[in-house]
Amino acid sequence: MSNHYSLYIDGKWLDTDDNYEIRSPATEELVATVAKGDVSHVDAAVAAARGAFDEGTWRRTPPAERAALINTVAERLAARTEELAALQSRENGATIRITGALHVGLSAAQLQYVAAIARDYEWETTGPAIEPVPAAGIVVREPIGVVAAIVPWNIPLLTTVWKIGPALAAGNSVVLKPDEHAPLLPLELAREFDAAGLPPGILNVVTGDGEPVGAHLSGHPGVRKVAFTGSTAVGKSILRQSADSIRRVTLELGGKGANIILDDADIEMAVDGALFACMANNGEACEAGTRLLIPRSRRDEILAKLLARASTLRLGDPLQPTTHVGPIISAHQRDRILDYFEIAKAEGATVALGGGVPDGPGFDKGYWVEPTIFVDVTNNMRIAREEVFGPVLVVLTYDSTDEAIKIANDTNYGLSAGVWGSEENALQVARRLDSGMVWVNNWHVIHPAYPFGGYKESGLGREGGPHAIDEYVEEKFISIDRSGGIENKAFAIVIDPAV
Repeated sequence: MSNHYSLYIDGKWLDTDDNYEIRSPATEELVATVAKGDVSHVDAAVAAARGAFDEGTWRRTPPAERAALINTVAERLAARTEELAALQSRENGATIRITGALHVGLSAAQLQYVAAIARDYEWETTGPAIEPVPAAGIVVREPIGVVAAIVPWNIPLLTTVWKIGPALAAGNSVVLKPDEHAPLLPLELAREFDAAGLPPGILNVVTGDGEPVGAHLSGHPGVRKVAFTGSTAVGKSILRQSADSIRRVTLELGGKGANIILDDADIEMAVDGALFACMANNGEACEAGTRLLIPRSRRDEILAKLLARASTLRLGDPLQPTTHVGPIISAHQRDRILDYFEIAKAEGATVALGGGVPDGPGFDKGYWVEPTIFVDVTNNMRIAREEVFGPVLVVLTYDSTDEAIKIANDTNYGLSAGVWGSEENALQVARRLDSGMVWVNNWHVIHPAYPFGGYKESGLGREGGPHAIDEYVEEKFISIDRSGGIENKAFAIVIDPAV
């Protein structure tokens, strides 16, 4: 594993005149240097992707063979789990207890799942006879063309395979733009596809700043589909860009997950679940449960248990298996979170735990925010409505189940939600929540066989699940005449005066 990473375009590793550094958010030590691409590299990557797609070797490869190559890459990733998990922790500060299972392990499983569904996918189907023409109908599912995949820094490998797995399985070519803060595992993934024998130009990776590199890619006229994970603000910009050429988009955007504890919940389990929902991956997860809704009648009891349990969370070195919460990705993001703390206090919220930057050994370098809990929060406060993206939980109270559901749904987002209680009651509540994913008595349970995505401003389309490949194909209807004579053809009514 090199400590310098290059661009990957048309099957070649290319350096640029300018590099940038990846430094650990825990220690600020140098992790790697990365070639810094610009818009000319985007143009070259799109041209390579288009050329490879037009040449047709990959899209003409039988789906089972494409699936076999993807499965090989999954196996190669799984064999490197320990190494890649440590690299991810060093790069973006996610804890080692998360990076192995979620970042790398689930990514390998996702690729294996895509390979499996690609083998059985209905690439071509024959429909019912068309009467009274008569004619036969065939529906063919074909690759779209060049796909732009743009991924974030928080869980970069999984969000990458969600896109390029089904895109490649369908026979498309891809230009991948990783976030500039965390490009290393996507580049390692490209290395594995290259080693597995993916034809040149089918997968390309351009590293560099979101502006101008990402924006140029998402609006590039040679791109026919954009798959993006990131902020809702950027997602809206990509959606506006897509209107210029009517290109297809999949958008997995922000969230402000409501986590409801019902009266009949197991409080000990619900409290642990609430902390896991919010603090896992350092709170840097779009599907995090950041709004905790508790019954007013049990407020004191639940808060006491919540604060006692939260006070045991260990903040520190992400490479240590005993660490629960690691650093924030950057100084900019840390300062943004701290600004939200001041806004919340000015609006009347109360800090019940944390609320600042830790001091002492281990915290003199890096970007740290204490695990934080706010109480006395109402749903009109900015801390309850806007995505903070850090280890920050806000607690709201409700008087009835109907009120809890109303508060939960009172948001522009709709990615995730959770309910704790008896399965019967919790399931009834889950069905009434405006959310693409609802967990009952758990959280962060993500599986390749189930779709990931949200309602409202949390995005468009779904990633993963049995229909993942659908997002990366066009459907073509072919009608075949079965009449045997001109007098029986549909166009006879137009050209034959006797009809």
